[in-house]
Amino acid sequence: MTSTSVAADFEALYGAAPDGLWAAPGRVNLIGEYTDFNDGFVLPLALPHTTVAAVSRREDGVLRLHSADVDGGIVQLEVDALEPLSGGGWAAYPAGVVWALREAGHPVAGADVHLASTVPTGAGLSSSASLEVVTALALNDLFGLGLSRPELARLAQRAENAFVGVPCGVMDQMASACAEEGHALHLDTRDLSYRQVPFDLAREGLQLLVVDTRVKHALGDGAYAERRAGCEAGARALGVTTLREVSAAHPPEALARLNDETILRYVRHVVSDNARVERTIALLDAGATRAVGPVLTEGHASLRDDLRVSCPELDLVVEAANAAGALGARMTGGGFGGSAVVLVDAERAEAVSAAVGKAFAEAGYTAPGIFPVVPAAGARRL
Repeated sequence: MTSTSVAADFEALYGAAPDGLWAAPGRVNLIGEYTDFNDGFVLPLALPHTTVAAVSRREDGVLRLHSADVDGGIVQLEVDALEPLSGGGWAAYPAGVVWALREAGHPVAGADVHLASTVPTGAGLSSSASLEVVTALALNDLFGLGLSRPELARLAQRAENAFVGVPCGVMDQMASACAEEGHALHLDTRDLSYRQVPFDLAREGLQLLVVDTRVKHALGDGAYAERRAGCEAGARALGVTTLREVSAAHPPEALARLNDETILRYVRHVVSDNARVERTIALLDAGATRAVGPVLTEGHASLRDDLRVSCPELDLVVEAANAAGALGARMTGGGFGGSAVVLVDAERAEAVSAAVGKAFAEAGYTAPGIFPVVPAAGARRL
């Protein structure tokens, strides 16, 4: 897929060249999971994989959407008739962005959109956020809305929460909108302040591998929402607005007020993962990237045992990778399938990848997809 081919496909579909081309990446999260909707800390990085959008402005209230990655023709909608939670499959994501922009008072009068993506779907790598952010950025430019990247991310999140019906936090959209090449994004989700943290793996002889288990996850199935509700219940029980206000330094007796074992586990994960983000940042700032590995593995144990969002395939990735000499590994994203990240010395990457593949074969699982990633650029006009 090239920008030239996406533009040519747009012209074949709609009969004229697009007004412009935009791209927005997927993301992989290094550490800080299920913390974003608790006003906590996260540390994602943008992937080289992107969704590219060819878009033209319309003034007649018509929204036409097409994806190169989904069977079917053009989806045509009326912007005045867009209704939350009305279904629509993949088209709900870009349509939701139009709805969110208009609901916020921005004069988006219609568009022709053609999309093509290299972000793996169902792998926990934020294919939906890349779809939302690229649409938001294109419309921001074409209609001269003047919105900042964090504002676009918030509107994209609102599209997914209120229009599509997935109660995600804002990390995915912020990573897609704001990440920079060669850096991880240290994001405070309470106020959307962020810092670009240099993350030059090659300079230190390291690689970050993404292992796609091929187990498709879907955050709309209720398990994610149940954990969000449990975290909110924990905050109420502790007398705080969000779990961000509970730190790992709080005495154990503070958590003793949580007499629901499930909620206690959820709270313990969020509090400890916020602390793991801060530890990871301190290690990166000190140039001790290798020491991040054990923090990743510790984070996986918390996701597996306290939050209980892992699955046998993700656990096997972590176990096999670490046994083969990885520095550390953990599941990433919403869980119940999807992907894991593995931090490894570059010279061990091939052996670790082979060990994970062998373990999957011996367990009778579908062969995983394994690929190295480097921090890539965030959303941009091409």
